[in-house]
Amino acid sequence: MQDELQMHCRRVMRAMLEGKVVPLLGAGANLAGRPPDTPWERGRYLPSGVELAHHLASRFDYPDDGDRPDLLRISEYASVMTGSGPLYEQLHEVFDADYAIGPLHRFLASLPARVAEAGRPRACPMVVTTNYDDALERAFRDVDEPFDVVSYLADGEHRGKFVHWAPGAEAVVVERPNEYRAARPDERTVILKMHGAVDRTSPDAPWDSYVITEDHYIDYLARTDIANLVPVALAAKLRRSHFLFLGYGMRDWNLRVILYRIWGEQKLRYKSWAVQLQPSELDREFWELRGVDVLDLPLAAYIAALETALTGLLAEPVDA
Repeated sequence: MQDELQMHCRRVMRAMLEGKVVPLLGAGANLAGRPPDTPWERGRYLPSGVELAHHLASRFDYPDDGDRPDLLRISEYASVMTGSGPLYEQLHEVFDADYAIGPLHRFLASLPARVAEAGRPRACPMVVTTNYDDALERAFRDVDEPFDVVSYLADGEHRGKFVHWAPGAEAVVVERPNEYRAARPDERTVILKMHGAVDRTSPDAPWDSYVITEDHYIDYLARTDIANLVPVALAAKLRRSHFLFLGYGMRDWNLRVILYRIWGEQKLRYKSWAVQLQPSELDREFWELRGVDVLDLPLAAYIAALETALTGLLAEPVDA
């Protein structure tokens, strides 16, 4: 099993160094590195989806129906009963904090410089995430690695479009995706936030955006193919890459929505992988229908294996 994992990670890292792998980060990606049985605490560790659901249910007096906390349903209840403003305020309060940066974030942020230092062509991973926090962005800032952010707008005047932040530049709404070429994933890392994000750039948070209620997801699904909404270079990258799903489970609505919006019912064209600890039979069947191989192990162990593979590849002659 260990030999198989090492060979897999070597293949993945080789493709990543060639710019052919797009990591997709779900809520579970934020839990890697968090000590077991450690409760969520604002400003310390990011919440899981269940913890966020519990928090919103308490804040908005959601009636206990005895079922597993449903983040979409609870968020819809909060929006209907109090308006989207109070819901957004609560979400901003949760995510407007410098949470611990996890090992996955640091691994991805360190990759471009490590590759360049080894004398290889600079590798700039495009990273897709459905998370709202900015831990990944802060990991890149910590190592002075430039990056772009392209984030979905779920509400407001520009609802259904993406907004782009280049390093040191003001936000630009992507009005004509097929003509917009300012986001170039082959030149520097692009973080594509498919379901919006917290805006910590100014006190009034004008770009706060969260695809989180049932209505948000219905609206998201009703829109055109998501590849027609993101800048053209990013759409091309999505069509011509392997995908590495980290921190997702079949229960995650955001995973199923993102798969449908990008690929419809078809299998992925490039071999792709999902890391999920103890997947159920239903989970395995779900991934298999998409042509995705499942690796049953903790995310932290997988990151360590990727690190080993990267170190080995960078130590080899460039033409190896």
